[in-house]
Amino acid sequence: MLRMKPNCENCDADLPNESSNAMICSYECTFCSGCVSGVLNNVCPNCGGGFVKRPTRPNKDWRSGVSAAHHPPSTERIFKPVDRDAHVKFAANIQKIHPRQR
Repeated sequence: MLRMKPNCENCDADLPNESSNAMICSYECTFCSGCVSGVLNNVCPNCGGGFVKRPTRPNKDWRSGVSAAHHPPSTERIFKPVDRDAHVKFAANIQKIHPRQR
């Protein structure tokens, strides 16, 4: 089950459950769409993978026991601003490869 982290790991922007601005990699590293496109060039600084839009957890129990009320999003904020110079070097060759082939 996704942890639904509450913020961008780079700029610390709030990314609540209902945010359409949240992006995740396959390891659930969480960044805002602005950082993914403007800073990271769709390369996760932690694993080298690509990003997809994070889904939203339903707020209503459409099925009993399955909602944000029963499985709340994480409140633990992770803030590790990316070293832009180091990331440019790290991502230089990776960003040329389509995320599905990395």
